[in-house]
Amino acid sequence: MPHTQREISLWPSTAPFTQPDDASRTEHFFVNEKDDGLDRITDVTVPTITFRPASGKGPHPCVMICPGGGYSILAWSHEGQDIAAFLNTIGFSAFILKYRCPDRRIAAHADAARAMRLIRAHAAEWEVRPDKVGILGFSAGAHLAATLCAPADPVPYPPADAVDDLPYRPDFSVLIYPAYLCDDQFNLAPEFHVTADTPPCLLVQAENDPIPVENSLGWFTALKRAGVKAEMHIYDDGGHGYGLLRSGFPVSNWPQLASRWLRSQGEIR
Repeated sequence: MPHTQREISLWPSTAPFTQPDDASRTEHFFVNEKDDGLDRITDVTVPTITFRPASGKGPHPCVMICPGGGYSILAWSHEGQDIAAFLNTIGFSAFILKYRCPDRRIAAHADAARAMRLIRAHAAEWEVRPDKVGILGFSAGAHLAATLCAPADPVPYPPADAVDDLPYRPDFSVLIYPAYLCDDQFNLAPEFHVTADTPPCLLVQAENDPIPVENSLGWFTALKRAGVKAEMHIYDDGGHGYGLLRSGFPVSNWPQLASRWLRSQGEIR
């Protein structure tokens, strides 16, 4: 397979949870709109995955990336494309999920589940290991990733075709400054049910994140109680939304931590 990036549609026809005005809406891609060097996407009505294959002979472990953006926009560069490039350097193929937004959480959950199934359905063609498909999310994207790892409702959408016979639960997960997971008393949000089947997890967050650090602490606690392997790194400073940017804070070193942890999960020696 040529090692080039390509975008792949998720659904064979009309996606579930389509809204009447979807056909008339236009997707918007903003390049450096806020003069911060970052690219953003919004008004997504046609969800896709962008495939960035790893170099070398496969099959490779792979990771699906869920950019953040409060379910309003997708932080496409520093929480998407840059992350895919990083994953390629450590031996992983990468898939960047472009999920429906703004304010389409149920549809986004369906998009994420369908994407995971599609990756496994095409594992041989795309030279990836169907038993080593991870997920990595930021902020709202971390919440979306978590809905696949520990869903309270195991049926994300009505089946569309044979692809939907495959499992959508990831084999491992990385949640970076996750949002919306639990309240300040560590009670999980109602869309989650953590069990022993929830995949291993790496959590990273800064204590002074405006998104409460209780999200990471609560998720870690739930995993521990369920007997699921987890690793958590809480930094005293660093804020939110840094992605792969060099913020000047120690939390910017999270890719080094993730590299070690991911290579272990993907059985890359």
